[in-house]
Amino acid sequence: MELRLDEYADINSSIHRWEPRCKLIALLALMFAFSFVRELRLLPAMLAVTGALYALSRLPLTFLLARLRLPGFFFLMVGVLLPFLSGQTVLFRIGPLVLREEGCLDLLLIAVKFVSILTTGLVLFGTTPFVTSVKAMRALGLPPTLADMTLFSYRYIHEIGDDLEIMETAMKLRGFRGRHPRSLGILASLAGSILVRSYERADRVYKAMILRGYGGPTRSPENFQARPSDLAKLSVVLLVAVGFIIAEIFLRRCGG
Repeated sequence: MELRLDEYADINSSIHRWEPRCKLIALLALMFAFSFVRELRLLPAMLAVTGALYALSRLPLTFLLARLRLPGFFFLMVGVLLPFLSGQTVLFRIGPLVLREEGCLDLLLIAVKFVSILTTGLVLFGTTPFVTSVKAMRALGLPPTLADMTLFSYRYIHEIGDDLEIMETAMKLRGFRGRHPRSLGILASLAGSILVRSYERADRVYKAMILRGYGGPTRSPENFQARPSDLAKLSVVLLVAVGFIIAEIFLRRCGG
């Protein structure tokens, strides 16, 4: 199981060279601004900003598509029902199914926000080594314990995924196909086994860390140095984020 958010962290681009703390503040602010938007008239601007940001990062399109696939699948499973359940204005009717205008607009809004926020998050963590991102969080005030938990979660989720793949392969070799109602019980046992293994692994790792002195005085966070160009990028992105919020408030008041 390979998540590898920082697979292309060694590419030379203006986003990759951006000082990690400034990048973290700026892109998180932009993501929160995207989440604030409810006006459909701002959606093209959101997509334009997201597309420009991804283009500047020079990350491959395959990287984005591969990481949008799984969350996009779950979003589609839930979002496909929205046009048929939300709203009053009927666009057309197919037997018992009624397609409503408000539901379609809500689905469009949610889809654009979903793609924009997720893509911005991938740019944030895909252009910096994950360890460096966590160090930047610590430099901005994240408690050391939470920083360690974040690093270990990222590290061992791959191990848990590998264990899951091994167990699935073993089940298939023994004839498991997952098409029988009784398969739900087997899948539940598989999930329970993964949880137990994860707990036991975490306990072993923690005891090994204690034996090696974990819990003593922590070192100070890495000393990052922000250049004028980094601060300029930070200012531009923050202005864009504030612009989205102001435009949303203005358009909402005008529409009201």
